[in-house]
Amino acid sequence: MSLSEQVITDTVPGITNLRRIESTVACAGATTPAAMKAVKDMGFACVVNLRQVSEEEANVEAESAAAASAGLRYIHLPMDSASPDREVFDRFIDASRVPENQPMFVYCRSGNRSAAMWLVKRIVVDGWTVARALEEADALGLRSEPLKQFALDYAKLRPAR
Repeated sequence: MSLSEQVITDTVPGITNLRRIESTVACAGATTPAAMKAVKDMGFACVVNLRQVSEEEANVEAESAAAASAGLRYIHLPMDSASPDREVFDRFIDASRVPENQPMFVYCRSGNRSAAMWLVKRIVVDGWTVARALEEADALGLRSEPLKQFALDYAKLRPAR
């Protein structure tokens, strides 16, 4: 079975482009505050929001409050996909190492940033090969070549441990 066959595509009201790998991670696009209970019901412990406050239809305060109300840990790591910041990736990697944050639900607007972050996590934290991590990231929705290249360059400079 290939990695892309392990990625499950779900339909949940309030979440676009939802793709998940069993209960390890979900990478999704825009997620509304109303969807946070469903995220909790799917078994996730933590949500990581990569959207910037300035993005259209982003509602960081309401999403944070809804996550807390649903019993989810909430981490906001605003990321500009056109100009990614190594520090945001550093903070994501650190958060991904915290056992209480597992499993993680990672979202942005389309799913590209989420899948790029997970690509880096697989290489840097889990020690996966680039080929294996790329196959999974593609199945999770990584479509932006510049973002993919940034993630790969970042992973080369931050060795697995």
